[in-house]
Amino acid sequence: MQKIIYADNAATTPLSQKALTAMMPYLTEFYGNPSALYSLGRRARKAVEQARDSIAACLGATPEEIYFTACGTESDNWALRGMAAEQAKSGRRHIITSVFEHHAVLHTCQALEQKGFSVTYLPVTKDGYVRPEDLQAALTPKTALVSIMYANNELGTVQPVRQLADICRTADVPFHTDAVQAAGHLPINVHLNNIDLLSLSAHKFGGPKGCGVLYIRRGLHPANLLCGGAQEQGRRGGTENTAGIVGTAAALRERTAALEQDTKRVSTLRDRLERGLLAAVPGCFRNGGSHRLPGHLNLCFPGTDGEALLLLLDQQGICASAGSACAAGSIEPSHVLQAIGLDRQAARSSLRFSLGVQNTEEDVDQLLKAVPDAVKRLHSF
Repeated sequence: MQKIIYADNAATTPLSQKALTAMMPYLTEFYGNPSALYSLGRRARKAVEQARDSIAACLGATPEEIYFTACGTESDNWALRGMAAEQAKSGRRHIITSVFEHHAVLHTCQALEQKGFSVTYLPVTKDGYVRPEDLQAALTPKTALVSIMYANNELGTVQPVRQLADICRTADVPFHTDAVQAAGHLPINVHLNNIDLLSLSAHKFGGPKGCGVLYIRRGLHPANLLCGGAQEQGRRGGTENTAGIVGTAAALRERTAALEQDTKRVSTLRDRLERGLLAAVPGCFRNGGSHRLPGHLNLCFPGTDGEALLLLLDQQGICASAGSACAAGSIEPSHVLQAIGLDRQAARSSLRFSLGVQNTEEDVDQLLKAVPDAVKRLHSF
């Protein structure tokens, strides 16, 4: 059987063994509803609350500020729609975001525009960063919320979150960050960084699919996105996904504990891959700046079609990406790459390689052989 070289960890990550082990009892033996009063339910409730405590500790939050959702997209929607509805009560109907957010934020903002909100889409630099001065200039007395991602999902560029959040705190404007790509890969402390709302998704750091988190700073009251039972302090109805929540906490603990050593090893692999591909493929260049997530590498291979290149690599068992997995199948080139100034053809000629903790030197060896060969094949057609 052909060995799979998985270099698309920004799309999803393999479930960690520790997360799986932690989840199994709640998929089999302790399957009770956490809202039930009998012992089977109480056992599940205890597991949910222990997971909440653990996740809060990893993020520098308090347990009552952690709310469980079904995914990062739900968390983003709740933060934006909920805060927009709450702030509109006092006449604040202006939202600020950036042009290269994930579609979970961009499409939500577009939906809010249809409901009478105004949205300012901040530009980004050619290296893929939001400028704090642009945020400062965009704020108005009517600004209800600012939402800027912690790290971009295609470029990996890490945004100046502390500076952005400080500007918002001074202006008394809530600051939300989509940290789906950053959580488990960067140190995060919501209180120290003045973050008011933060979204994450478990499957991006070795946790299970179908489980997300929204951090809501104490004192903020975004309107509920889902109506139902009294779960999550009455703010998010629906029976808790006990096994998923337990797996999320186990995976985030694991990644947080090993963050320093993982960052060093994965970034070393990425840098070696980058140097090798830039040297081996004439005209190849990197998209985005150097201050980025440890495993992210976005390269343009001029004169190639990114999707054709992906298919050639797939024949060799290599998984990479031409952009966000959530936009796969779109005929439009990446809005992120166009936002940093690439034309449509260059955007279509770009690939994202995102390495993770499971990748090895041998994986990089294989990539350094297969990618240049595939580019040469395409150029020969």
